Amino acid sequence: MSLAVRSSEPEQMDADDLPPDVLAQVLADLGQVNTLTMARRPTIGFIKRALRGKRSFRLLDVGFGEGDMLRAIARWADRHDIDADLVGIDLNPNSAPAAAAATAPDLPITYRTGDYADLTGRRFDLIVSSLVAHHMTDPQLIAFLRFMEAEARVGWMVNDVHRHRLAHLGYPLLARLMRWHRIVREDGTLSIARGLRPGEWPPLLAQADIPAGAAHIVRRFPFRLCVERLR
Repeated sequence: MSLAVRSSEPEQMDADDLPPDVLAQVLADLGQVNTLTMARRPTIGFIKRALRGKRSFRLLDVGFGEGDMLRAIARWADRHDIDADLVGIDLNPNSAPAAAAATAPDLPITYRTGDYADLTGRRFDLIVSSLVAHHMTDPQLIAFLRFMEAEARVGWMVNDVHRHRLAHLGYPLLARLMRWHRIVREDGTLSIARGLRPGEWPPLLAQADIPAGAAHIVRRFPFRLCVERLR
């Protein structure tokens, strides 16, 4: 597959008819992917920088999947004695049950099903997404950027894959070694092909009316491409 142009091929896990038990297994394996690829580290680092010594915050995670990012944020906040009010929203109605089943009831996390636009006007301190942007078309990404810019009081972050040849070649080998679900193997490789490259973000930010220079496009090891905005 050529990576010169971003792929628009749909991923299997986005199918409306994917059985809940299969999705639960896929999401669990994706949690392992996130752990091995250190996918949570850039988001935690962003939150640290954004809080600037504040002892409380309200955060929205768009496209939470099985909730592993929100659980990591909750544990980090607890270790640092920071009061966190964490909300996740996901379009897939099977995500919330899977996430709730994997989440201790004492964690300050609320899982919601629906469109992030349904939360317009709720005003969060921070809005984040992890491995979600590559599922969106360019018009969807522009709308999402506008939402975050309008609704995040302190800042927002997109944490996603970098469309890179080495990642595209190496991920299938890792997935087979770990014996992850077939959909995780195949969709993971496609996800990389659907990701963006650094030079493709500025036009999207401009079309979303993000002020020039306000958002920073940064690479994070390994093969992460993040867009960060702090006010």
